[in-house]
Amino acid sequence: MKKAQYVFLAGSLLLASASLAKTMVYVSNADSRDIYVMELKPDGSATMVEQVPTGGTVMPLAVSPDRHVLYASLRSVPYSVSSFAINQTSGKLDLLSTVPLADNMANLATDKTGKFLLAASYTGNRISINRIGKDGEVEAPAQTVIATREKAHAIATDPANTHLFASNLGGDIILQYKFDASSGQVTPNDPPYVETKSGAGPRHFVFDRRARFVYGTNELDGTLNTYAYDAVAGTMKLLSTVSLLPKGFKGDALAPADLHLTPDGRFLYASERTSSTLSGFAVDTDSGALTLVGSFPTETQPRGFNIDPSGRYLLAAGQKSNHMSSYAIDQKSGELRLLHQYEMGKNPNWVEIIDLQ
Repeated sequence: MKKAQYVFLAGSLLLASASLAKTMVYVSNADSRDIYVMELKPDGSATMVEQVPTGGTVMPLAVSPDRHVLYASLRSVPYSVSSFAINQTSGKLDLLSTVPLADNMANLATDKTGKFLLAASYTGNRISINRIGKDGEVEAPAQTVIATREKAHAIATDPANTHLFASNLGGDIILQYKFDASSGQVTPNDPPYVETKSGAGPRHFVFDRRARFVYGTNELDGTLNTYAYDAVAGTMKLLSTVSLLPKGFKGDALAPADLHLTPDGRFLYASERTSSTLSGFAVDTDSGALTLVGSFPTETQPRGFNIDPSGRYLLAAGQKSNHMSSYAIDQKSGELRLLHQYEMGKNPNWVEIIDLQ
């Protein structure tokens, strides 16, 4: 928590400074098989804290809701997940355990209670649910494994933790389930999925903070979808689609990847790997409509990026540049301004940013 520090001077009480909780950045480097732990400073710069070996090809990461545990998917054989305790003073990681997963998992998340680890397998065409113990360690084997259409990619519960969703990039659908937060069990919703345009290839998705809209990147046609979300029924309805390619870009391969909303929900950003750009949009929080802010050049092949909890900075990692750039987010326009660039390990692919408690 943030604690104010006071100083008595000449009989008066002065607010001297605020001792702010540290903001930590965790970046997984797949091919160097490690996680970089960095501290994000108030001016948007970052300093290295430690380099943590993982013993396997590491991507992606997920953080528990209480921010006490970091989960890392190891995508080399044997497929597994490592649980790391996050030191609440330094932000350093302490390995708790490594246990098998049901497959090679391209995406991890926890439910909103932190009691279940959710995983999606792109190569195995399945999703899984593992129980998480009170100490934050993942329990194995998975209690639920469900076959999906081709190339399951992202998985998450809605903000109310009553429904679960999983994108199927090769099946052009987002699966819709009812989720029992006490048991971790899921049952198909009605309808059991929402379709994208044929050949779109749905990848990552994110809910707005009021759970009225969902935004999702489409990897194969270079677009971003907006869905209306019925929080009671737990179902999505496609509203609109916009391109993520910068104006005038000429290229055959399209590869949108990650996307994130600022904490206040006013701006949305999505990465596109072929053009190596970040697209920024202003969000109408009442209608869900998006207005393009701009397309910003970034690291080569930006698979993963994230926004800090204050909504002031965006950090993007380039898989082929092996660097990460930090940007200031203009609080009025949403435009990005490059601040710093940092050398990463090999194939940096995922970024998590949290405030320590």
